[in-house]
Amino acid sequence: MTAPKQYRKSERLLVIMPTWVGDCVMAIPTLRAFRELYPDAYIAVLIKEGALPIVEDCPYVNQIIPIRKRPAGHDEPKGSGTVKLARYLSKQEFDTAILLPNSFRTALLARMALIPRRVGYERDGRGFLLTDRLMVRREHSKFIPVSTLDYYLGIPRYLGAQQPAHAMELFTSSEDDQKALDLLKQGNWTPDCGKPLVMLNPGARYGEAKMWFPDRFGAVAKKCADELGAVIAVTGAPRERKILDEVIASTDVPMIDLQKLGMDLKVLKSVIKNASLMVSNDTGPRHMAAAFGVPVVTVFGPTDPRWTEIDFEHERIVRVDVFCGPCQKRTCPLDHRCMTQVTPDMVYEQIKTLLPLEPSPSEAPS
Repeated sequence: MTAPKQYRKSERLLVIMPTWVGDCVMAIPTLRAFRELYPDAYIAVLIKEGALPIVEDCPYVNQIIPIRKRPAGHDEPKGSGTVKLARYLSKQEFDTAILLPNSFRTALLARMALIPRRVGYERDGRGFLLTDRLMVRREHSKFIPVSTLDYYLGIPRYLGAQQPAHAMELFTSSEDDQKALDLLKQGNWTPDCGKPLVMLNPGARYGEAKMWFPDRFGAVAKKCADELGAVIAVTGAPRERKILDEVIASTDVPMIDLQKLGMDLKVLKSVIKNASLMVSNDTGPRHMAAAFGVPVVTVFGPTDPRWTEIDFEHERIVRVDVFCGPCQKRTCPLDHRCMTQVTPDMVYEQIKTLLPLEPSPSEAPS
């Protein structure tokens, strides 16, 4: 590894962000660490359009460069090819590229963009494309599980950051906050209604093995409504419409169907900020809830929690140890026992540690 250097005031940094929404949330502490380490540097982030709302309104960056398939109006490269993107980036005259993803393509992109210094982990056979190669922890040739949040923070630590904070955070606009309140009001919930707002997040982009069952989310919703007096909201991406319908159909508890009300990722941030608690699979909205300090109960199946540990005191993880896991597979080749053995009661017991029970009529103040 080459020795870290100090940046001049005019230094221009390009941070290439991860692909997944949850990983982008876990990268925000790294952006904060760079801003604290180099308060006068110009910091730009390159991010895929689908995850762009995660960094919108973030005070730690000067420029957001979205990767889009077609030009759409503001400060972005034309086209989606690597060559066109590299040509665009080369005109920005960045001094340093910080590569958060492990992919070969991101290192090749930074090299093609003629960015002089390229910092990242030596993964995916890309070491020769980097000027600063960080080593990955291994044991017997296998990667040692390290929290993605801490993994990203290893780069600013290498560059000189002293004990950068792990706390995740997200930012919203007042316009999106109002849109979120309007959506929730359509579902008969307002911040002053006196009822907790429990959000369900039953999808997961990684694969079906990572998803707990829709009817069990429905069973948890019923317990929350009956015993906590909660209003239930369910959220998911458009491709998860079938899953959302199955959750809603599995119980007689009315739910605020956020997707049908026209929610997008920007407004989702503001909706989550208003939630009392979230029940989620190990996926992006789980990290978003933690970033806003919203308690979250996360169901883990085939994935190892050590890879996505977020150091959030108001999270409860529900999982069972099985002989075949954690396997990290997208589709279970057996009987999905890591998920079938997680019951609604197990999840609800953890919810009760985070939310108080609704007082009974005899206990309610007169």
